[in-house]
Amino acid sequence: MWWFIAVVCLIQAITSSEELIKKRNMNPETFMNISQLICYEGYPSEEYEVLTEDGYYLKINRIPYGREKPTDEGPKPAVLLQHGLFGQGSNWIENLANNSLGFMLADAGYDVWIGNSRGTTWSQRHQKFSVGQEEFWDFSFHEMGIYDLQAMINFILQETGQKQLYYVGYSQGGSMGFIAFSSMPQLAQKVKMFFALAPAVTVGHSKSPVVKMLLMPEEALQPKNVFLQSRMDVYTGHFPDETSIKNILHWAQTASETCIFVFQSVPPFYKIEDMTVPTAVWSGGEDWMVDPKDIDMLLPHITNLIYHKNISDWNHWDFTWGLDAANTILYLMKKSLSNCRVMPCCAFFTVNLFSSLKKNLVTITVSRL
Repeated sequence: MWWFIAVVCLIQAITSSEELIKKRNMNPETFMNISQLICYEGYPSEEYEVLTEDGYYLKINRIPYGREKPTDEGPKPAVLLQHGLFGQGSNWIENLANNSLGFMLADAGYDVWIGNSRGTTWSQRHQKFSVGQEEFWDFSFHEMGIYDLQAMINFILQETGQKQLYYVGYSQGGSMGFIAFSSMPQLAQKVKMFFALAPAVTVGHSKSPVVKMLLMPEEALQPKNVFLQSRMDVYTGHFPDETSIKNILHWAQTASETCIFVFQSVPPFYKIEDMTVPTAVWSGGEDWMVDPKDIDMLLPHITNLIYHKNISDWNHWDFTWGLDAANTILYLMKKSLSNCRVMPCCAFFTVNLFSSLKKNLVTITVSRL
């Protein structure tokens, strides 16, 4: 109950009035949509709507290249970023450009796509139902993994003309990846590599996410790696976002079960061992939402685990809002990619990142071996 009261108070406290922004000296990005956030930082922005098999329209955003228009007109490696529970696509670009993974990947030479799960602010359309109808909200992360991720990946590959892409899933976004890639082998073949950031797959060593938010101390809700205090209004202007009660209950149930991904009396069964996608996993030692013990339970089930890194002083929020998160993740992506040997029929890729500590610039060169 206190969680819902807190959310209501937060929503009431944050309005989109320009006058309020002036009075409180808020950042202008506080109430911007994703396209506006991208353009505000000087990046090219594209926006699409993707239809899922079960009738949901999902908003998907694209940063096709960095601030500097590339001289090479050839295809760039595509990467899809997927947010977590109560999040939305803007979470990848809410820090400044040199501290946001979405922007930094674009500057590094990637074709960046940002997903928005069903039920979030930007994905509230359906072929048959309105958001005011109960049927619209009849979904959990199972449907997000089976339908949302499949629709987004297929659309991106069709739009870019590529055969594969990279997938970065944070928290619930990581869960969606494990569901989709273990259940649909044909879809898994379209993923060059899966980067799972604090993936919420089994949460048996923590209370349900909602209860955990109720009980955790204030310091557990703040990123450890020196996030930008001056951006708090931007963070809270886009978080928490909406989801279904069914989704919350599904996550609550996972906390009381020992198996991976359960729901109702006859849960869908996901055999993670069947997933062949090269996978890199990152976890936080201070993560109250996805306990390191749960990550330890997950890792043996990942058949093609090519990298795991536990960052001892990170909590759950550091992966998106932490000040050095993007730089750290980019560096570790490079490290895991250099160790990866994809299936024989696929091209091998090596990635060299050269970082300038003074300018926080990152350059990626992709070469075929």
